[in-house]
This record gives sequence, structure tokens and C-alpha cells, in this order.
Amino acid sequence: MGAGDGYRAKALKLLALADGANDQTTKAQCENLAAAFLRLAEQAERNAALTIEFLLPSDEEGDAKPD
Repeated sequence: MGAGDGYRAKALKLLALADGANDQTTKAQCENLAAAFLRLAEQAERNAALTIEFLLPSDEEGDAKPD
């Protein structure tokens, strides 16, 4: 399961709700929420692909001093 799959599933449920909504305001709100969940899915995929590498300073290099 991909990082954004849960968000995409929620977006599909919201689109189904929008399709069955009689009120135009409710329909628009469901569609807007679905679009937001799709953006979250895209961001989750980007975050999952992100690799952050860093080195912690050693005691000799950093300001950390033992008590």
C-alpha cells in the first residue's frame, strides 16, 4: 500500500457522497474535500520518497558536553 492510498480512498468516498448529494452546497463541499485529500495523497508520496541524510556532531565537534 502506497503512502497516499488512504487519502485517495477517502477522496473516492467523498466523491461518491458528492455524486449522491441533492444540495449543491454539500456537493461542492464534498468535492473540495476530495480535492484536498488528493493533494494530501500527492504530498504523502513526495514525503515517502524524500531521504534526509545528516551527521550528528561528535562530542569533540559539537557544543554537547557531558555533565
